[in-house]
Amino acid sequence: MATTGLFISFEGIDGAGKSTHIDALAEAFRMTGRTVTLTREPGGTPLAEKLRAMVLNDAMDPLTESLLIFAGRRDHLVNIITPALARGEVVLCDRFTDATFAYQGGGRGFDLPTLQTLEQWVQGTESGAALIQPELTVWFDLSPEEAARRLAGARLPDKFEAQPVEFFRRVAQGYADRQKSAPRRFARIDASQSREAVWADVRHVFVAKGWLP
Repeated sequence: MATTGLFISFEGIDGAGKSTHIDALAEAFRMTGRTVTLTREPGGTPLAEKLRAMVLNDAMDPLTESLLIFAGRRDHLVNIITPALARGEVVLCDRFTDATFAYQGGGRGFDLPTLQTLEQWVQGTESGAALIQPELTVWFDLSPEEAARRLAGARLPDKFEAQPVEFFRRVAQGYADRQKSAPRRFARIDASQSREAVWADVRHVFVAKGWLP
């Protein structure tokens, strides 16, 4: 089993059920002796959590929203993700940059080249090598209509969860476009299945890569 740092992100529209399986995957890695850092975006550090609260609840234009998200991401990378990877840990992150391209780019219709520039600034390295990206992104793909049904009455929605179905159709397309641009990084999971079937598919991905027994 690998003992180098491993960065894995989980993506999907609200209601896709991805968060349900993160804890199970963390425990599966711990059973192999790995140290796991569980984190999320927006958020992950005290500063980024403050920015998360603003992004999810305060009215703002898409550029302001994107700048706050990437500011939190930079703090997250510097203080949590990069140090954990350097220690050889498994980092499981509930959403990362793909979500920004899906929600702000797809859902909000914000300028993709601007998001790409911010991605370069925030995730670039001093050596100028490839951007810091997850080694694997597990995408829980679910129709917006089914996601809306699952979310109905679940809790008081934030400003994104309260968006109409058409918004989530654009978000879903944003995820599909990101997968198309980096197909080897993505593992698509059919999130319309039962919880047990989804977990079986998730585990199979990691077993096939040799990361779980």
